[in-house]
Amino acid sequence: MPHYRISEAAGLLGVSDDTVRRWIDARQLAAQRDDAGRLVVDGAELAGFARAQARAVPDPSGVGRSARNRLVGLVTEIVSDRVMSQVELQCGPHRVVSLMSTEAVQELGLQPGVLAVAVVKSTTVVVETPGG
Repeated sequence: MPHYRISEAAGLLGVSDDTVRRWIDARQLAAQRDDAGRLVVDGAELAGFARAQARAVPDPSGVGRSARNRLVGLVTEIVSDRVMSQVELQCGPHRVVSLMSTEAVQELGLQPGVLAVAVVKSTTVVVETPGG
């Protein structure tokens, strides 16, 4: 199982090194020393902690749907021609880009600053790991 140094764990969780150290000191996150004496967090422990800490932005649409992957965010940019539009959303740290008809953009009232929900339902999801 991989182990992550404090700075790596902080980067993956989107917080400061000091925040990770406080969680370790408060026994909210388990850590141990590696062979070099550095404080490290077990990968499985970090994954469980990340999942428990995740705070999804509530979906404001109030619509029931089968898709489980909903990303709430703000429209940041729209590039349109007569037929098609490219709509960009910032959903937390994630940039989501959707291609849709310009007619749909107009019907939804999409423009920069509008709250929107990107719904992803796909039978194909590519998972990659770092090389090396």
